[in-house]
This record gives sequence, structure tokens and C-alpha cells, in this order.
Amino acid sequence: MEIIRCCQTSDLAGVRELYAELRPHDPVLSDLQATKCWQDILSSPHTKIIVADIDGVLASTCQLGLVPTMTNGGQPFAIIEHVITSAKYRRRGLSQKVIEKALSLAWDMGCYKVMLLSGENRPEAHHLYEKVGFQSGIERGFVIKKPVNAGPG
Repeated sequence: MEIIRCCQTSDLAGVRELYAELRPHDPVLSDLQATKCWQDILSSPHTKIIVADIDGVLASTCQLGLVPTMTNGGQPFAIIEHVITSAKYRRRGLSQKVIEKALSLAWDMGCYKVMLLSGENRPEAHHLYEKVGFQSGIERGFVIKKPVNAGPG
């Protein structure tokens, strides 16, 4: 059975597996670090992790981050990140379903817009994002990443 839902405490291992597939070169968190991060994420009213649960296995996920603002009449905006469907579950529309659930949550939380960044050379992903309603060319995204030699925080 397929269920699209927000994460629960017990989903940590499944989400970690999906993220390892999405970002195989990321540093591996210890179990203690992962548990602390997971508790912080799940307790935040501004963050939702959406998953596609197939018979108890997490097959797809995305993260929705809400950003409160004083512009646009005080309406927040949201960002969708970390969209992944496990290779063995692809071509079933699961990424589309988790993104659509994230969008629904964003609209329910009063967001006036939702943004999503994607790697520049991922046309198959871009097609999916356009299919669910995202448009390129409206705003231009820029990214800066912390320099490797920069210290913590």
C-alpha cells in the first residue's frame, strides 16, 4: 500500500537511506548526531519531511522549509529541497506525489510562493518540476556555499 505522509520519529533510518542515495559523498552522521538532527527537524513548526511509504518502506522524500517574513502581508514563503526517490521505486510518480503533498502543506500554511532549486544539468528532474507547476524564468536563483576552509558556524 502506498501512503504519502509527513515523517514520524520512527522514519529516521529510512530517510537516512534515501539521503545516502541522494548525496553519497556527504559526511556520515553518527547515530547520536542523526538522532539529534532528526529531533530538531521534527520539532520545528517550520520544517516538514514528506515521504512516500510503500508497505512500510520509505521510497521517496522531499523536505519543505517554511520561512516567515514581513513582506507580502506577512505571508511566509517555502523552499522544497532534497527530492529523492530510491532507484528501485522510480518511474511510479512518487517524487511528483511527495512534491504535491509539500505544495499542499505550503498553501495550507499560508505561503505566497514555493521555491525549489535543482542541479543545472538535470533535465529529467526539471521536467518533473514543471509538470507539477514550477516555472523557470520568473525569478533567478543564486547559490553560495560555505568555503571549505571556513570554520564552524
